[in-house]
Formats: sequence, structure tokens, C-alpha cells
Amino acid sequence: MGSRTYKGIKMGTITRNDFANNLRTSFGLTAADSSRLVDLFFEEIAEALIRGEEVKISNLGSFKILEKAARFGRNPKTGAPAMITARRRPSFRPSAEVKNQVNGH
Repeated sequence: MGSRTYKGIKMGTITRNDFANNLRTSFGLTAADSSRLVDLFFEEIAEALIRGEEVKISNLGSFKILEKAARFGRNPKTGAPAMITARRRPSFRPSAEVKNQVNGH
């Protein structure tokens, strides 16, 4: 796990490898099996989102696709008006339990 500091608070980044290593040590899996399990988990989430399905994971939150309409914006360099095309973007909404844990409740 990499670490960084934000406003004096030490923060870390958990990577795909960190998940795989935790599975390996917790369940006695081989490195290859734990890595593949993590890959399959995230692939399943991504594929469901591509199909337009919502993914709900109890006590964690929901992943879904938001449909963003086309709109007018401005080119940040020139200030000229520009059309921003319609697009789909993934979104994550944490569960109430996660929000409470993050906020120390």
C-alpha cells in the first residue's frame, strides 16, 4: 500500500495487488489464484455497468451508469463556446454504513 499525506493526515492507496495479497494470506490461495479472483470481481462489475446494470454490494454501496446529456460549455483555454457531447459515466454511491464509518460514527 502506497502512502501520502493530506493536511497532515497520512493516507494510503489500496491497489489491486493489495486486494490479491489480502486474499492470498487470509484464505491460503496461491498468488495466481488470488490475483485472478480479484480480476474476475472487478471485470464482473465493469461488464455489468457496460450492459447498463446497477451493481449493489451490501454494506459497501452501489455502482451505476449516469447518462449525461449534451450541453454547451466553454473551451477553458480560449473561452469560446463549445458543445459537450452526451456521454455515460460510472458512478459510485456509498452505503449509509460506509458513510457513517468514514465519518467516525
